Amino acid sequence: MPKQSPMIRSIYSGALVLNSDYTPEGAVADIETGRADAVSWGRDFISNPDLPERFAKGAPIAPNVGVPHTWYGKGPEGYIDYPTLERAEAPA
Repeated sequence: MPKQSPMIRSIYSGALVLNSDYTPEGAVADIETGRADAVSWGRDFISNPDLPERFAKGAPIAPNVGVPHTWYGKGPEGYIDYPTLERAEAPA
């Protein structure tokens, strides 16, 4: 479960978007309890270009195994070369 100080809600009443290691279920729970107004994903989108589809299907999430220095580098390696679920499941 992502770490957030409970004090945030007691001192801040604006829209609160959390991010960091959320599962879809954890995101829903934190939104429903008022701990957050929304949850966003960053790194998971790099290794899962079809992240919303994976969430909707309950499919596994590919880990962020790329080397971080390649994520936003000059070429596609480690940034846009992760397969979609459809490609990952296709017969070889």
